[in-house]
Amino acid sequence: MRNQSILVTGGAGFIGSNLANSLAADNDVTAVDNTYLGTPENLADDVEFVNSSVLDDDFPADVDVLFHLAALSSRNMHEENPQQGCRVNVEGFVNTVEQVRKEGCETVVYASTSSIYGSRTEPSPESMSVEARTGYEASKLARERYAEYYSHHHDMSMAGLRFFSVYQGFGGNEEHKGKFANTVAQFADAIANGEAPELFGDGTQTRDFTHVDDVARACELAADHELTGVYNVGTEESYSFNEMVELINDALGTDIEPKYIECPFDGYVHDTLADISKFHEATGWEPEVSFEDGVQMVCNSYLNEATES
Repeated sequence: MRNQSILVTGGAGFIGSNLANSLAADNDVTAVDNTYLGTPENLADDVEFVNSSVLDDDFPADVDVLFHLAALSSRNMHEENPQQGCRVNVEGFVNTVEQVRKEGCETVVYASTSSIYGSRTEPSPESMSVEARTGYEASKLARERYAEYYSHHHDMSMAGLRFFSVYQGFGGNEEHKGKFANTVAQFADAIANGEAPELFGDGTQTRDFTHVDDVARACELAADHELTGVYNVGTEESYSFNEMVELINDALGTDIEPKYIECPFDGYVHDTLADISKFHEATGWEPEVSFEDGVQMVCNSYLNEATES
């Protein structure tokens, strides 16, 4: 993607800032974020930062492409305040798309979620039936339905990406998320500081962990191909939390045992695994960062700190 005017909402957040920084080398990129889950410190100097909410009506909307990543991005945030979760994730989506549409934008890529598949050890294709078990999942499904409306009624390209367990680590742009960061980042930080990571149950739950570099590339390809519909973005490989802790210990040269605790959430998703064939066929995309390499990348920041000190 080159010489495009681009708006990234949630652009100072974890995924949004990685995408904005990647695109800024060849495009005019504006990152809109209200700094609730983001920080402008994540952004490169050539990204224009606008402190604004997706519920506002005065952010820059005259763009060629919208990447809508702004969201209350966890189950717990929605359970604490379902009305606010709906406003940000659903009304904020419609508000943002409406504003760019009226300025002539026809290409939108937005974040959905793999959580709607529930717990599965088999690969989850986009064609399988899904349901909302949480307010967070309901809000992302609502986005997908509104995207259908904009595609059919306004002939816009509306690509929804169902992300699987995106990570980068606290050495990247994930640190500001703290307790809302991916478990890879949280567990690596705990182990690097000599603390036992807390795993729910017996640690056998599995995730399709996807590095943020691959996710940013997927977002750009979805826009380049002007896709419409929903697409999985994952690796088609899953690792248990126990295996993750072993990889982190190996990378750091430590031997910290995890602490196993009772899961505090009802309906906790035990296993996830993507089927990425649809997105691969549409764009040629496939993940480039293996989980072993990704864990090493997460841990390198701690190793570098130790070397420097």
